[in-house]
Order: sequence, then C-alpha cells, then structure tokens
Amino acid sequence: MAGGNQERVKEINARLKEILLRHMEGPGVRPSAVSGLTLVRREEANSSERCFEKPLASVIVQGGKHSIIGAQEYHIHENQCLVSGVDMPSTSYVADPTPEKPFLSLFFYLDRQILSDLVMEMEPEARPSSVEGQGVSVADADPEFLEAMLRLAELLDKPKQIAIRAPIVMRELHYLLLIGPQGGALQGLYTRGSQNNQIIQAIALMKQNIAVPLRMDALARQVSMSVSSLHRHFKSLTGFSPLQYHKQLRLYEAQRLMLMENERAANAALSVGYESVTQFNREYKRMFGEPPHRDINRRRKFSVTASMTVGNASRSAPDR
Repeated sequence: MAGGNQERVKEINARLKEILLRHMEGPGVRPSAVSGLTLVRREEANSSERCFEKPLASVIVQGGKHSIIGAQEYHIHENQCLVSGVDMPSTSYVADPTPEKPFLSLFFYLDRQILSDLVMEMEPEARPSSVEGQGVSVADADPEFLEAMLRLAELLDKPKQIAIRAPIVMRELHYLLLIGPQGGALQGLYTRGSQNNQIIQAIALMKQNIAVPLRMDALARQVSMSVSSLHRHFKSLTGFSPLQYHKQLRLYEAQRLMLMENERAANAALSVGYESVTQFNREYKRMFGEPPHRDINRRRKFSVTASMTVGNASRSAPDR
C-alpha cells in the first residue's frame, strides 16, 4: 500500500476507533441504530465464540482474531476485511484483548438482492472475474471502502439522517466490495445461473425447510443440478457435505430457539425436525460441548453479566 494510502487508512482507523469506543463502553456484540450494522468489543482473552453466521463483511479496527469458518482457518488483522458470502458455522478466537486495549470491529450483513442487482447493472467489462468454490475471503481493506465504512459509522451520531443516508452508503459499500479484491468471490456467488449461486439457492431451501428430512435427489432437482454435482460443489464452497451442513443448521437454530424464544429443549428439537430428544441432546453436546440446558444457562449468565457491565459503564460516563 502506497504511503499516501497508509496515512489515509491510519486516519480512518483512528476515527473508527474513537466512534466504537464511545458507542461501546463495555464488551459485547451490539446491533446499532443503523440497520444491518453491528459493533463488536471484546476484552476477554482465550475465549471462543461459535455461531452460524449470515453473509457479512467485517472490518477489524483494533486487534486481531483467528476464525474457523466452514473447514478453513483465517487470521484477520487490523484494517483487514473478511467477507463471507455464505451462511456458515464459525468459531472465532480474539487475539490477546485487554480492557485497556480491547478488540474492536464492526460488520454489516450482505444484502443478496443488492448484490444481485448490482451485478446485473454493472457493465460486463467492469465486473471482476468470477471465482468458483470460494465463499470466504480476507484482504486488506481498501481506503475507499474504509472511508465508506466510516461514513456509515458516523451516522450513529446523526440519528435523524440514518433513514435517508444509510441505505445509500450501504449500497455503495456493496458496490465497492464487488469491484474490490474480494469481488470475484461475490460475483461467483451472486451471478444467477452460476454453480455457486445454485449452492446459495440450495442453502436457502434448507433454511426454509429446516424441519424436513433432507433428500438429496429432491434438493438437486430443485436447483437444477445432479446429485453428484450438488454434493461436490456444496463441499467445495462450504467445507461440509449437504447432510453435515443441514445437521449444523438444525442445531444452531435449536440453540437460537432456546436462547432467544425460551423454548424447552424437547420443543426446540421437535421444531427443527428431530424425532428423538435423546439423539438431539447427544448431538447438541457433541457440537457445543455441553447439554442443551447447561449451555443455554451459561450463555444467558454471560449475556446478563455483559449487560450489567455495559449498563454500569453507561451510568458512570460523563454527559456528552
């Protein structure tokens, strides 16, 4: 990166850091007033975070983290951007955060419709070459992309402007991703008729019919692929076979039902298609390390503690 660009990135990073620290006075993952934009602050070392994440673009503002997304491991550092174009299970470890120097990042969820529309609107020569079989990528964030991220974050201090300006900046961010170094992967995912796009359609069908037993022949027919081709390209893109992916999708959805909607384990298991609660409990423990009730209680306790920490920090902060 040229010297001028390095200075621009340094200035943007300092401004983003100031905004994040001001709006996140304690650790947590917090959706912001800007729809789709989420702020992250981590202070605890040696803790892992597991989730089934939607497609997103994330920028590291301070610190670094190691993420296992699908079957691949990624090391993401300050001022780098991670783009995940597929719903994927992930495990992340933040590298050496402290209360004095917390890990800071912000991300926004990708809008499939915006990406598809932009790909169609772009002149053929302006489109990046499609990259098949790649659902996740990491690269240094382009200064122009960081500037747009900063403009989006600055709207947190201009709440009356959010409704009009945020959608405009969001569309610009999607466009900058498409024409940037990670655009080839997104192009392959969101170009209608491509094999990666067929896998995206297959994943959408799995999510819509999560409680229905997965039948490979029916799924392949719905996305106009052969069973062997579906299996091969699905594994290439996600790192999992369709059956493995479907099982994880069910377990994460059951976890969400218990945590967010207070469903009992047995009801959550039935809601996502398990016929045997015993099998559900066994597979849940294998995935998350603890039985459902113990895992959910631990997560709720952590959430309450984090909320109390943020609340105390907010009450003790001076008026601005």
